[in-house]
Amino acid sequence: MLERITRSITSASIFLAVYFLLNIALRVALPHTLDLDEAEQSFYSQYLLAGYGPQPPFYNWIQYAIVSVTGITMWALSVPKNIILFGCYLFYGLAAREVLKSRLLPPIAMLSLITLPQVGLMAQRELTHTVALLFATSLFLFGFFRTLRQPTIGSYLVVGIATGIGLISKYNFAILPFAAFVAVMMDRKWRSRLFDWRLLPAFAIAILIILPHALWLPDNLVSASAPTMERMTAEHEAAAGLPRIGQGLLSLVIAVLGFVALPIVLIAAAFRRDFFRALSASSPMIRVIERMMIVSLLAFVGVVIFAGASDIHERWLDPCLLVLLIYLFLKLETAGFDLSAGLARFRPVVPVFMTVILAILLLRIVAIQYIGTYTRTNVPFSGYVAELTKTRKPVLIVAGTKFVAGNMRLRFPDVPVVIPFFPGPGVPEYAAAKGPVLVVWRGETANDPTISPGFASDLVKSGIHLKELNTLTLPYLFGDGKHTFSIGYSWVEGGAK
Repeated sequence: MLERITRSITSASIFLAVYFLLNIALRVALPHTLDLDEAEQSFYSQYLLAGYGPQPPFYNWIQYAIVSVTGITMWALSVPKNIILFGCYLFYGLAAREVLKSRLLPPIAMLSLITLPQVGLMAQRELTHTVALLFATSLFLFGFFRTLRQPTIGSYLVVGIATGIGLISKYNFAILPFAAFVAVMMDRKWRSRLFDWRLLPAFAIAILIILPHALWLPDNLVSASAPTMERMTAEHEAAAGLPRIGQGLLSLVIAVLGFVALPIVLIAAAFRRDFFRALSASSPMIRVIERMMIVSLLAFVGVVIFAGASDIHERWLDPCLLVLLIYLFLKLETAGFDLSAGLARFRPVVPVFMTVILAILLLRIVAIQYIGTYTRTNVPFSGYVAELTKTRKPVLIVAGTKFVAGNMRLRFPDVPVVIPFFPGPGVPEYAAAKGPVLVVWRGETANDPTISPGFASDLVKSGIHLKELNTLTLPYLFGDGKHTFSIGYSWVEGGAK
């Protein structure tokens, strides 16, 4: 059965499609409390903007377009994400087919993406912008390898489209085309690909894709970059000079090992001695991929040394190291060994990982009282809404954070949900509100719903004066009844005074 599934890209794609349908069904069946990235998408889907803050807008644009047609639902949040992830796997398989001669290896390479923790589990659990980045990276690899092997105007345009999408998905994507440029420039065989007229329309289409956000970026550079820089330096902010550089380089090494260790161990276990003997195999394509990965990692070394980064996260390495699995299978193929026994041992890994990932996504919510720390998805927003709206319904909701705003938006799809000073000054909707306005926030901890000074100040600046501060505490969903989560709220009448 598994051998038939991995016989071609088409059959492997059908198998993957079923898996992603199961992921959609599971997410819709679980509580409709949104995690951070989901809540952000729910909140931002009210707006079509050139920029939304620290993350580029591609995923937000996709989400806005879908919600504009379907309305905000759990389906509207889950389906696009899984389609984009499916596209990531599909184009990765097509990229593998461009460089692997054996028809058996590309579908295996495509399915083996699930063994990368950042792709198999993390992307499914909570990420959104990184999902778009993964798709753009796979699309770029497909266009890039096709251009090296058999250049056409279509292959160059795919590279341009992928570059445009990638740059407005996550800023760190820029490392990938830079690394590919350097890797090809250093290769006499393929250097001519960089001086082909077909590169011009690829540049043009990339520029057209990124232009709206590029025009927004100069005036909003601080809001776009400051949060990321804070995350990169927050863990070791007290360090300076060589200690800080040492911490950053150690963080990079740990991130690389965390990214590559699991798939390497699995492939080594499946192919055994052949894997280690194949490590010395080389070819022009292998050398290009090696240079790409080396240049990418050297770029991160530069970020550590010159930009002050001291805390590198694994997911930031996605555009640098996603090509790893293609690289490893290309090594095995180039070595010329009989891979049938290794493939037979590796095939069962994929359904096992699929089953484990689905189990983790389920049990981390429904069995949380036996596992440990409660997740955001266990926060009882459905209970909050039922309690808050027993006697009246809001015409406007003012929220303290995107987590609260996105969750309230999902439950009140026809009610505007706003955060003070986003996207413009104050809360202009408040002045026009004719009826009760619900102001709701969460505190620093689960059991402390104290309103933050910043949010309180923003409310006053917006003309919103809270007459009383209330607290609503409910037990976590699927909890033991003892652990609770609290929110703060206040009802006010609309209209600036």
